Amino acid sequence: QAQLVESGGGSVQIGGSLRLSCKATMYINCMAWFRQAPGKERERVASMLGVGIIGQGDDMKGRFSISRDNTKNTVYLQMSNLNAEDSAIYYCAADDGYCGSSLAYTYWGQGTQVTVSS
Repeated sequence: QAQLVESGGGSVQIGGSLRLSCKATMYINCMAWFRQAPGKERERVASMLGVGIIGQGDDMKGRFSISRDNTKNTVYLQMSNLNAEDSAIYYCAADDGYCGSSLAYTYWGQGTQVTVSS
């Protein structure tokens, strides 16, 4: 049973940048980032297979960049030019067989809060 531990969340000013990290206790083929703002559904930010293929909606491209270090079983989310609407709990998710945009991932982290304000 794998475990995921996120880090890097916090408060940032509008227009600022932040990098989140998620370390897994073992190699997992697909690792992803989701976010959930108050009163909204959880949505995928980006997902990435171990071979480097990225899945990301057009609305998330440009300001959110996913990467991973397979030697460290870690996935990163680089966020830039953040605005208040990006405030949310950001969750790491992982699965060996699924790498899409739905919530059908086997493993989930506990989440890390990102707050963007002026």
